[in-house]
Amino acid sequence: MANSSIRSLGLRLLGLWLLLHGLIDLFRLSFQYQSLVLTVLALVTGILLIVGS
Repeated sequence: MANSSIRSLGLRLLGLWLLLHGLIDLFRLSFQYQSLVLTVLALVTGILLIVGS
């Protein structure tokens, strides 16, 4: 059961990362620490998906 919730959280974070990445590229948005935020989000998402599978 715990792996299912971890995987679900990982998929939600993946969706968030894809949405942010797409919006940033589409509207040419920029904010302070953008690269750091997207990198950390990608790493956490990947770890959760691997652990949850």
